Amino acid sequence: MTDTPQGLRFSFDDAWLLDGTRTPFVDYTGALSAISPIDLGIKVARAVLDKAGFDPGEIGTTIAGSMAQASFDAYMTPRHIGLYAGVPVERPAHLVQRICGTGIEVVLQAAELVERRRVGAALCVGTESMSRNPVAAYTHRSGFRMGQVEFKDFLWEALLDPACSCTMGDTAENLARDYRISREEVDRYAERSFARALAAQADGFLAGEITPVVSESFAVDGFNARGIRLPRKIETVDTDSHIRPSSYDMLARIRPAFGGVQTGGNSSAIVDGAAAAIVASKARANGRKPLARIVAGATVGVPPHIMGIGPAPAIRALLDEAGLDLDAIDRIEINEAFGAQTIACARELGLDEDKLNVNGGAIAIGHPLGATGIRITTTVARELRRAGLRYGIAAACIGGGQGIAVLVENPDAG
Repeated sequence: MTDTPQGLRFSFDDAWLLDGTRTPFVDYTGALSAISPIDLGIKVARAVLDKAGFDPGEIGTTIAGSMAQASFDAYMTPRHIGLYAGVPVERPAHLVQRICGTGIEVVLQAAELVERRRVGAALCVGTESMSRNPVAAYTHRSGFRMGQVEFKDFLWEALLDPACSCTMGDTAENLARDYRISREEVDRYAERSFARALAAQADGFLAGEITPVVSESFAVDGFNARGIRLPRKIETVDTDSHIRPSSYDMLARIRPAFGGVQTGGNSSAIVDGAAAAIVASKARANGRKPLARIVAGATVGVPPHIMGIGPAPAIRALLDEAGLDLDAIDRIEINEAFGAQTIACARELGLDEDKLNVNGGAIAIGHPLGATGIRITTTVARELRRAGLRYGIAAACIGGGQGIAVLVENPDAG
């Protein structure tokens, strides 16, 4: 994994992340579990437009990402998010799917459209209800035969890559063997993820990117109303629910999930949530102060059985495209799909782990597939601004064997 891969590369001169926000990420089957991902997406889309003080009439297109067919109107996901956020009916919308890299792909597609002057601004949304993944059957359209009724849990079955006969957890175990990563190292890493997320929650950093969710209606002239209804006795959801004190001793007692180093405690949390951002040209920012400049992006392929290493070559390709060395990067967010996977990427790159996931990662915060990429892009941009630093990278591994990364720059850095 030492050669710089080709992959797809992008450079941008005039693509800006104006602002971003997200819902709280809430544990599977928790307070957000009954809500359609479309409505979670509408919520954050409206919120980011309001937060940025941006007129939805200035949005040229809506790009949304979501993995699961988690509602019967799932085909309408990007279109309904745009329409119910107030984007003019004449403006198009489309859906992106790059599994765990979906949110970053949304941002890169938006930046490309802005850079090429196809639109002045794009509304970017990633949304996922892991709880509403269906129990599905694919072979019964013509009826049921005796003894051949087969319904399966889509969320569980989707974790298997039949190309290599590996579950996603198996791919992390393969990396643990390749990089000689011990169970203790993975649990120690998870302990740190939880501790950093707890600190970021306590000091208000995470709250700065969260839009609370309440029961409400989304009404738009000419369309039927949509909305969010929280469970009885819950008035608002405003905090990530999976972040909790998690010592090494506690984590070490959890049984392996795949026969090796990975457990439910040191893997990404299964959560529901959505995130949104606005990408625009400097001219369309109309004097608003952007959160970050989007500098470059890269996507690459890697062997499916070690899909988790994808961020490493993606980051190498990204740095090559931008003409930067890794030492120039001040903060890095690598999605913590699995603890061993993140450790393997850090070792492969020789990362300074004091720069990595400094506010915790998906082990503590959670990983709603379509939303994570927008979350970590917004998070690293916000962290650069808070710390007065210049360059940050957000990256993710992708099931099937891919990696994706985006480079952002703090416009206020000297």
